[in-house]
Amino acid sequence: MQYEPAPPTPDTPTARRSPRALLARLESAGDRSGRVTHTEHLPARAARYSPWPQQLHPDVVAAVRERGVDRPYSHQAEAVGRALAGESVIVATGTASGKSLTYLAPVLDALLGPAVEGRAPTALYLAPTKALAADQARAVKELAAPLGTAVRHAVYDGDTPAEARAWARRYANFLLTNPDMLHRGLLPGHRRWTSFLRGLRYVVIDESHVYRGVFGSHVAQVLRRLRRLCAHYGAHPVFLLASATAAEPGLGASRLTGVDVGAVTDDGSPRGELAFALWEPPLTEAKGERGAPVRRSATAEAADLLCDLVGEEARTVAFVRSRRAAELIALIARERLDRRRGEAVSSYRGGYLPEERRALERALHSGELLGLAATNALELGVDIAGLDAVLIAGFPGTRASLWQQAGRAGRAGQGALAVMVARDDPLDTYLVHHPEALFRRPVEATVLDPANPYVLAPHLCAAADELPLTEADFSVFEASARDLTPKLTARGLLRRRGAAWYWTRRDRPSDLADIRGEGGPQVQVVEEATGRLLGTVDTAAAHTTVHEGAVHLHRGASYVVRSLDLGDHTALVEAAAPPWTTSARDTSEIAVLDTDLTEQWGASRMYLGSVEVTNQVVSYLRRRPVTGEILGEIKLDMPPRVLRTRAVWWTLTEDQVDEARLTPEILPGALHAAEHAAIGMLPLFATCDRWDIGGVSTALHPDTLLPTIFVHDGHPGGAGFAERGYHAARDWLAATRDAIAACECESGCPSCVQSPKCGNGNDPLHKRGAVRLLTVVLRGIAPPP
Repeated sequence: MQYEPAPPTPDTPTARRSPRALLARLESAGDRSGRVTHTEHLPARAARYSPWPQQLHPDVVAAVRERGVDRPYSHQAEAVGRALAGESVIVATGTASGKSLTYLAPVLDALLGPAVEGRAPTALYLAPTKALAADQARAVKELAAPLGTAVRHAVYDGDTPAEARAWARRYANFLLTNPDMLHRGLLPGHRRWTSFLRGLRYVVIDESHVYRGVFGSHVAQVLRRLRRLCAHYGAHPVFLLASATAAEPGLGASRLTGVDVGAVTDDGSPRGELAFALWEPPLTEAKGERGAPVRRSATAEAADLLCDLVGEEARTVAFVRSRRAAELIALIARERLDRRRGEAVSSYRGGYLPEERRALERALHSGELLGLAATNALELGVDIAGLDAVLIAGFPGTRASLWQQAGRAGRAGQGALAVMVARDDPLDTYLVHHPEALFRRPVEATVLDPANPYVLAPHLCAAADELPLTEADFSVFEASARDLTPKLTARGLLRRRGAAWYWTRRDRPSDLADIRGEGGPQVQVVEEATGRLLGTVDTAAAHTTVHEGAVHLHRGASYVVRSLDLGDHTALVEAAAPPWTTSARDTSEIAVLDTDLTEQWGASRMYLGSVEVTNQVVSYLRRRPVTGEILGEIKLDMPPRVLRTRAVWWTLTEDQVDEARLTPEILPGALHAAEHAAIGMLPLFATCDRWDIGGVSTALHPDTLLPTIFVHDGHPGGAGFAERGYHAARDWLAATRDAIAACECESGCPSCVQSPKCGNGNDPLHKRGAVRLLTVVLRGIAPPP
């Protein structure tokens, strides 16, 4: 919970070092001139206050004042007032703006109230991560302490012991959990939660901007199942959502919950000065694929900056894109710092055992840790007040996440430094040289599609298992539920009896819905010599991260995978420290299943539809850790995977090929280069990450009989990203062309057309041909109205 901070004293980090001074120290260390391409200075902002709504229980007001808040910020007062009036509402304001108080105040007000018609009031809190739920439990305990036994909160997740779960079912009136536990535990076992559901007044959804893509679509259906069961027990809860700033937050929240949601977006909280620098690592002497120049990796650069900041006693978090990078940065920093400071650096990521996560969270709160390399598991609202700086190793996929991560620093009100270190790829390179794309554009809207049949179908089965499904329930789910239910009946998943549909199989239907899109059970990473469980890896990522020969990092220690058993969901590893990292290579083929939308672009055509993608990991590369230099390629024999999803694609005619001067020798490389760059730039226009999407290009596709470039969603049934690309195609492809043309390399490099995911070794590629190809395609697009 964020409260109004006290002014800095001469002993605080703010007084000792300003954000500009910290940045100057980073720039002046060694040979770093020219690496900062832009610095954005956000001035401090004063607070705006409003009185508490009169209907708020006086004991809640007193409890909040006891925690140091005499007056709420203007947005807090507005949101609490609307919640008390029975309106579902989303608060979409900046990091550290006190959003938790906007839902805790009305929740505590309800829990202090009397039972209505024998229904004792209850509330449910949902967080996307266990860490955030545990962090909120600490805040609830502190805030509700003066209220005595009226507030009985409990954390209910996969780490909760059996006896604590039993206590929560019997006595808790404020349950803190996550969508996974709601989906697999509470809803299927709703008869044991009858009293809790009958009295449910509020459902809190924290960090709601995280619920996007396929994950968000699944959570939307879980919430519809919750509303259906609550209605069965006579309850109609109000939804209270907290989000990072987002475009159209009310619309996104309504799509997520299925109810009308109002939005509070006028941020009344104070803010310290923020210096936000864009940092481009230098070129190295190493040569990459096809002899292209290679920039120093964002991971290595961020590790150096973390060392410098920890050396300055500046509390810093370095956000990275992968679990591996978190381990690598922490390992490098500990090796380079003296013993005392090295012990104050650690890593934090998903896949750790529960006791490891809890110990790290305690160390963060106590200030024992000075530096932390973390995945976005730490982005989501965990209270780490007092940070001086944040490093962001690579654009995190959306502007909303960028500002969320940057906002982790300065949470106690002091000035803060944020540095985004660019990766060697088209999007990051474009952004550090086009700062207006980050600082002059609004954050994205949340993209999710609850009507995705791959998402909706298993939740209809789960709903039928919870309560027989009837015609009246179709209005709770998507309109397509009416057409989908007979198909599920024909497949033997449901059985109709009279006017209702029933789940008739013995297995649990909730197992059919993989809400995190992980593709099945987690793969356990086990040390072969001892049998010790090191952690877990998502099944979908296992092919590329724990294949035989892969280098796996865990808590600063290095291991090599000796075997991967996909049937047994186990990867056996042994301790080793080879002088290389590994990255998997794969191949893809694509077939058009059907076309939904098409648009004529002069001679070209743009399409949106369904496709089938066949993917297979075929080898892996060994690279030097710092430079990325390739040391060798080792073949693998892995089973293929088939994905039915959504794609956007466009074609060229023979005349356009001639106009772009693309000879038969150049054409495949030009298509391939344009595909790579388009994939790299799509996250700027759709709320996705480069790793959420894929692509295929071919000089003659059997379904179109023309040169064709495909960009597809990486999730079954699609996640809405390709559709965003289709509707933003004019701006998307123009930015793609500009990014390639502006790159200073001679024939293509990771900053423009090379891809770290390419299964063909980035061969063939033709940079100039890609620019000419996109120029010709864009000529056929009508100007915007």
